[in-house]
Amino acid sequence: MPINITMPALSPTMEEGNLTKWLVKEGDKVGPGDVIAEIETDKATMEVEAVDEGVVAKLLVPAGSEGVKVNAVIAILAGEGEDVAEAAKGGDAAPAKAEAPKQEAKTEAPKAEAAAPAKAEKPVADQGPAPSTPPPVAKSGERIFASPLARRLAKDAGLDLVAVSGSGPHGRIVKTDVEKAVASGGAKAAPAAAASAGAPAPAPAKGPSDENVLKLFAEGSYELLPHDGMRKTIASRLTESTQTVPSYTVSMECELDAMLKLRAEINASAPVKKTEKGEVPAFKLSVNDFIIKAMALALRDVPMANASWTSTARVLHKHADVGVAVSIPDGLITPIVRNAETKTLSAISNEVKDLAKRARDKKLKPEEYQGGTTSVSNLGMFGVSSFTSIVNLPQASIVSIGAGVEKPVVRGGKIEVGTVMTATFAFDHRVIDGALGAELASAFKRYIENPMGMLV
Repeated sequence: MPINITMPALSPTMEEGNLTKWLVKEGDKVGPGDVIAEIETDKATMEVEAVDEGVVAKLLVPAGSEGVKVNAVIAILAGEGEDVAEAAKGGDAAPAKAEAPKQEAKTEAPKAEAAAPAKAEKPVADQGPAPSTPPPVAKSGERIFASPLARRLAKDAGLDLVAVSGSGPHGRIVKTDVEKAVASGGAKAAPAAAASAGAPAPAPAKGPSDENVLKLFAEGSYELLPHDGMRKTIASRLTESTQTVPSYTVSMECELDAMLKLRAEINASAPVKKTEKGEVPAFKLSVNDFIIKAMALALRDVPMANASWTSTARVLHKHADVGVAVSIPDGLITPIVRNAETKTLSAISNEVKDLAKRARDKKLKPEEYQGGTTSVSNLGMFGVSSFTSIVNLPQASIVSIGAGVEKPVVRGGKIEVGTVMTATFAFDHRVIDGALGAELASAFKRYIENPMGMLV
């Protein structure tokens, strides 16, 4: 029987992706673990592995196709001993239509009789995409995340995935979880997962149609830049956050002089390592590295603020996983430094550099940018004095860092010149009340102004 290869869900929020490249051709033999294609999501480009053994009978979706829906059939595999030509005619479902590679947008305005704009995409939710073929769901109605191989093994063994606990990233069920469940003769039903995000978001207010917006501008005075997947995801997630999170802000002015002095001393004493370009320092700390560490330690000291919201319970996190906002061409991504409170400043520095580089190359794995317990957004390098960020769900806090500027400060009853930065915290009031938010901000300020505390 022909084996369908479907568009995988590479993250819980993925609804569609771009099939950028096939790494196999029709007639090639493949086995479990062989890399067969490259898929581009809204945030990263990832390799897709085969989960079955066989011969590639037909590639249904051409390389370069955009907007391929999750679970759409993209190729057909002929099983062992099966006629390849016959298998190419089979398959359980026809492939979902995918958009052709985008063409350059025309500069002239669309005519009044142009087709109506497509419906706005539903905001990305924690429960994941709504695939063409529904995956298993728990009694609570939540989607169960499992790898394709795990699904196949569970189906062959007659095992209900609802009763299997996942050990993969974000609780995803993987091969070993199914094997353990089968070996034990089944698995006890896992506790019902807490519902996410609370009450449904209110319907967004209707704005003017695309057509009416364009009528406000002279024809030929603009060009259209179509939204890519990343821009759509940013828009939907920020809309979801502003519609569902009752947020408030707290600002703190922090003196940087002690931290800048310590940073200079640490960088001057950094060991050197030999590279192709000669000897270079093993690390070079930035101000942002200290900020990440200070936020992580503040969350460790104020554990009730290191939390997320669900409709049934607050999720209290055991570690501070700090997201770092990284600007990439026409977008933004927030890779995460896991367990940041346990890491040295040099380790954080090198990890952030690596994550930022791979973020710009769109090579991050989903587990490297999903989740997190807080975020840091720094615009100080652009001279911005202060600003407020939007809370990045499912996190409950984010700190916005302005530029360090020289100001008169009072020390020991004397007015001196000091370097001061403004840190503005945005909090989800459902999780972090005002006094708790102020306590966290104070802890952060304490570490920034007494940076030796970050070294012990």
